[in-house]
Amino acid sequence: MNPAGLEQHFEQYSGWRQKLAGGVADLRAWLQSQELSDTQVDQRLDEVLSTLRDDKLYIAFVAEFSRGKSELINAIFFAGFGARMLPSSAGRTTMCPTELLHEPNRPPELRLLPIETRKSGTTIAEFRGFPDEWKAVPLDTRSPEAMAKALAHITEVKHVDREAAQSLALHIAEDETQPGMRIADDGKVEIPMWRHAIINLPHPLLDGGMVILDTPGLNALGSEPELTLNLLPSAHAVLFILAADAGVTKTDIQVWHDHIGIRKDGGNKGRLVVLNKIDGLWDELRDWNEVNREIERQIRETAQTLGIPEANVYPVSAQKALLGKIKGDEEVLAKSRIRALEQALANEILPAKREIVRDNIRDDMEFAIGSMRALLAQRRQGVHEHLGELKGLTGKNFDVIEHMMSKVKTDKEVFEKSLQRFQATRSIFSQQTNVLYAHLNMKNLDTLIAQTKRDMEISMTTAGLRGAMDNFFVQAHKIMEAAATQAGEIKDMMAGVYRKFQEEYGLANVKPNAFSVTRYLREIKRLEGKHEQFVKGLSLVFTEQQVLTRKFFESSVAKVRAIYRMANRDADAWLKTIMSPMESQVREHQILLRRRLESIKRIHKATDTLEDRITELEQIREGINEQERALEQRVGELGVLLDLAPAAAGRSAAAAS
Repeated sequence: MNPAGLEQHFEQYSGWRQKLAGGVADLRAWLQSQELSDTQVDQRLDEVLSTLRDDKLYIAFVAEFSRGKSELINAIFFAGFGARMLPSSAGRTTMCPTELLHEPNRPPELRLLPIETRKSGTTIAEFRGFPDEWKAVPLDTRSPEAMAKALAHITEVKHVDREAAQSLALHIAEDETQPGMRIADDGKVEIPMWRHAIINLPHPLLDGGMVILDTPGLNALGSEPELTLNLLPSAHAVLFILAADAGVTKTDIQVWHDHIGIRKDGGNKGRLVVLNKIDGLWDELRDWNEVNREIERQIRETAQTLGIPEANVYPVSAQKALLGKIKGDEEVLAKSRIRALEQALANEILPAKREIVRDNIRDDMEFAIGSMRALLAQRRQGVHEHLGELKGLTGKNFDVIEHMMSKVKTDKEVFEKSLQRFQATRSIFSQQTNVLYAHLNMKNLDTLIAQTKRDMEISMTTAGLRGAMDNFFVQAHKIMEAAATQAGEIKDMMAGVYRKFQEEYGLANVKPNAFSVTRYLREIKRLEGKHEQFVKGLSLVFTEQQVLTRKFFESSVAKVRAIYRMANRDADAWLKTIMSPMESQVREHQILLRRRLESIKRIHKATDTLEDRITELEQIREGINEQERALEQRVGELGVLLDLAPAAAGRSAAAAS
């Protein structure tokens, strides 16, 4: 794979996404111009466009200190600058979690969040909305040396006394074998100066929506639960970096099992292990084949220790890869083995990301397309039946026409009375929605949060703390399940209304869509599991209990509140549109009855001849057939991008008319 190979693959993915967004936008505009869209369809297509517009590809680099993680990022992404961009040297370099991304509306800069913000109890996600809290350092993209100097800020540390470190909820390591902040030679605690860093930089990959997350080892993963609960789980790929000269250490295994590992569903896609610093095994006094055998042995042992396939372990030399790319030395580049890792990123992660996007929008697209097909089929069927009626009038006398007019008028009156009953269900619907909103009410959740906080603050035992936290998750789960039950009752009620109109008036067999809370419940369960993992085995003194309480509210509780806000937003959108499919059909049925009555009136009054009206309806039918052909052409183009099933049945029905 050439050095630009990963960029080329990502450009292809970005091109696919842009082409898909263009096709969806064209479909939405066309539906609106043809007066085919309705509230629900328009909303679904807006959600699809929003998903495509905000799409990001997150790649997280995770390692303990001194594994060459920053150098690997330099080698894969920034060799084009001709210099080492991220600080990379022996010992601890990157001291705070760092995101590399590109926001075109902001200048190239390094934004740094002071470590003191940990005292506030505010999450990093919330601080993103407060730019004044960050220190901004401009980046001169024309000068690699100036950029490297500016980026060195992420390595900054300071020495504070124990009380200050503990007030920031930072764990202090009493010796080098323990994870945590180490004690410096002056007897004080060495801590990072910054809590989080964001590097905003124009770059072909970052421009396309890639976000790189650089995490500085077990210390950051342990002290900043937001990383383990939010950022890492949302990453589409995680590269876990080990050092070939150190092997798999005890802390490496802890990071792997606690924060990365293989997902419970058994999937290992997007989980790549990098065995870095293989150049440490190069030895001019050893046969090169012997060196390769040693590397293969390291691969086998690493895979066995971590419980993964050997194919998921990639031996590289990040330092030699960076050197080879900057110097244009193909021999050194080949020996670094970086190309195999880049090929894996391109071939495994990007197709998996494309599948995620497809899965996220396929249901919305299939719903919108299905609704439009049903609407056009209903229009075509109505015109077909009306044509049959008028053609049946040929040669009939005046009395027959008058009788038919009377019948259609009666049908229209009966249908409009039914509509009054349909409208009456809205009051019941309103009562049911109030119950659903009561379950999802943020005030109720805040009451639970406040009670949990009181219980944790007065608890004097580790068991008491855990009991309060467990109860929070149990109650949050119960509330969401109650919301699911209520949403099911609303859907069942509306399904009955739909069924009645379909049976009485022959409307198309559509069903109200459901409101599922499965993903919210799954996310709450995942948070609970990650939190159990976070606190397992802890035997806490009182000060650490206070730290744990704060971490719990900064991470798990904040995330549950975000889940509930999302559930409220989605429930609101669902309730606004649940009647939309039926309302569209009812509206079309009203138009058909009105058209039939008007046609017969005009024939009865001799203002139109029967032949004129038949000709007009045939033109309307041809217009509907043309709309179907235009719809299927657009759907066909989108289907190629989304793997949607072709609508052969819909096209054949249109042709038969």
